[in-house]
Amino acid sequence: MSTAANAEGNMARTTERADAYDEGAEERPTPSSGELPFRRERRIAALRRAERVLARPGFLGTLRERLALLDGVQDLYDLDEAADMYGTGVVEALEEKVAALLGTEDAAFFPTGTMAQQVALRCWAGRTGSPTVALHPLAHPEVHERKAFSEVGGLRPVHVTTEPRQPTADEVRGFEEPFGALMLELPLRDAGFLLPSFEELAEVVQAAHERDAVVHFDGARLWETTVHFGRPLKEIADLADSVYVSFYKSLDGYGGAALAGPATLVEEAKAWRHRYGGMVFQQFPTALAALAGLERHLPRLPEYVHHARVVAAALREGFAAAGVPWARVYPDPPHTCDFQVWLPFAPDVLAQAAVRQGEESGTLLFANGWQRSGPGLAFTEVYVRAAGLDWTADDVRRAAMEFVRRLPDAAG
Repeated sequence: MSTAANAEGNMARTTERADAYDEGAEERPTPSSGELPFRRERRIAALRRAERVLARPGFLGTLRERLALLDGVQDLYDLDEAADMYGTGVVEALEEKVAALLGTEDAAFFPTGTMAQQVALRCWAGRTGSPTVALHPLAHPEVHERKAFSEVGGLRPVHVTTEPRQPTADEVRGFEEPFGALMLELPLRDAGFLLPSFEELAEVVQAAHERDAVVHFDGARLWETTVHFGRPLKEIADLADSVYVSFYKSLDGYGGAALAGPATLVEEAKAWRHRYGGMVFQQFPTALAALAGLERHLPRLPEYVHHARVVAAALREGFAAAGVPWARVYPDPPHTCDFQVWLPFAPDVLAQAAVRQGEESGTLLFANGWQRSGPGLAFTEVYVRAAGLDWTADDVRRAAMEFVRRLPDAAG
């Protein structure tokens, strides 16, 4: 089988994530990643020292640097007001802000997205009378939450499709058993940050509603989807019965999440939030950081998405010019400001080349870990943020060629 054909098959079947830092969610080596702790530490050290990167995640900064995130928040919220207690004050202001941005009746702050989604689907199960949740096997609850839906929430996950893409309306309509809720991860991160078209999404939602099922959006990165969908956030969120969003994956906050939807659902969700241990005494640092992210980063996300497409095209051109026998940027063009790069080398070889480039030149092109996905084949995730806007297409092409120079027999 050719390298290209082998890679296509592996891209269609991989269920393991690259040990990227997941923008904070899982910044630690995992059994599936194969990345040894000392290699990870060297990679992170190279990222911190590098003069040029495509994204510089704030959570890897020092405590002093992270505290600086709150500089200027007095322009966003009155700091002379009383601090929050059990979800009052600035937390309520954040909830109102999210509901307004998404066009929903209400929203509830949660300390984690894992908790927010368990609560959302548990509430819907009580209302629909069905504990069955249809979702993709690569969805975050299935891959990264230790089966929390079933182990903690008493829910029963079923898979509408096993293809590495979003489910289709025909698959939803034709699924062989009933389900009370359809959960759609937008974008589907472990399949390559994939999105359907807006029209396809609307058809999938309609198909679920025809089956009397509700639709919940896992929108951890929903903030990044407006360019691909060609619609504002409110129009996107309006398709769903409920939506979860994150405050750190795209917005560089300290953490936290929100569940948005009908007022009655949110009211019930707050009761379950308390039962799940999510009624935290004071959360003003996280809430203020979230408000800062919505003010500073949300308006720039479309710019990051557009530039990610420039970066992806330049990477492809740089690999070709360097004589790499096969390379893939996926999806091409990227649907968000995150995408995958696939190369026909072992992950250790690619990881060493990436770190060496950062250490020797001060330019770290690939800041994330590399994941094996077949014989002699590996992939990584590339994120483009504010730090990457300074890179021209020529800069990316040159960096790609310099990276390939550090690979053995790259043109062979």
